[in-house]
Amino acid sequence: MKKLHTLASSLLLAAALAAPAAVMAHAEHGQPQYGGIFAEAGEAQLELVNQAGKVALYVTQHGAPVPVQGGKARLTVLEGGAKRELQLAPAAENRLETTASLKPGAKVVAAVELPGRKPLQARFEVK
Repeated sequence: MKKLHTLASSLLLAAALAAPAAVMAHAEHGQPQYGGIFAEAGEAQLELVNQAGKVALYVTQHGAPVPVQGGKARLTVLEGGAKRELQLAPAAENRLETTASLKPGAKVVAAVELPGRKPLQARFEVK
């Protein structure tokens, strides 16, 4: 019985010591990191950034960058009754982008395909 009690105590201590590290690893999860609009996208997260004549889409997983090399993204944009499609290409470690701009109030559906991963999809409303 004493052996079982010691094992249980050891497991509780290990869990208590691991908890702060888990909290730190997820501190950025659910929060915009690049000044854009954040959305959940299946097993990852997407952040849409619209500034300076460029539209960028950042891909992260629990706050960590997800490499986008070899991937592509398509944005379906609804603005004022008009529909258009934008193709985004890899531009940095976890960023896909294109030259364009989005108007406030635009509704955007992002579809991302990355090598070796399930397709990602998210919806945004530009502010």
